[in-house]
Amino acid sequence: MSILKKIFGGCSCGTEVKEEPKVQETACSCGGACHEIVEGNKMEIRVLGPGCKNCHTLENNTLEAVKELNIEATISHITDFAEIAKYGIMSTPGLWIDGKVVSYGKVLSKDDIKRILEKIVK
Repeated sequence: MSILKKIFGGCSCGTEVKEEPKVQETACSCGGACHEIVEGNKMEIRVLGPGCKNCHTLENNTLEAVKELNIEATISHITDFAEIAKYGIMSTPGLWIDGKVVSYGKVLSKDDIKRILEKIVK
């Protein structure tokens, strides 16, 4: 059990979570046609969170935003608390895009993520 899990007990939403592998590559949580979008390497996006409902919602919102904007990206979900701490955030879920934490401690809507991505892509 990681030190952050001992201290904080889980996600900021209060959900107790089990430790998962450090990095879980996500081709597409819907299991469908999103594979073409996330297999490219032009943009790298990481969802930071232990795997609770809020983290999965942020991941799904991110996938939808990327798909709607037709952006090629690799999306991964970091679930290990020690790894998440390296990003300098103390509350999850977090969103990291191309080397920068753009949000933490809240679930961004699809439209919020689209606005962030549009600023980065320009």
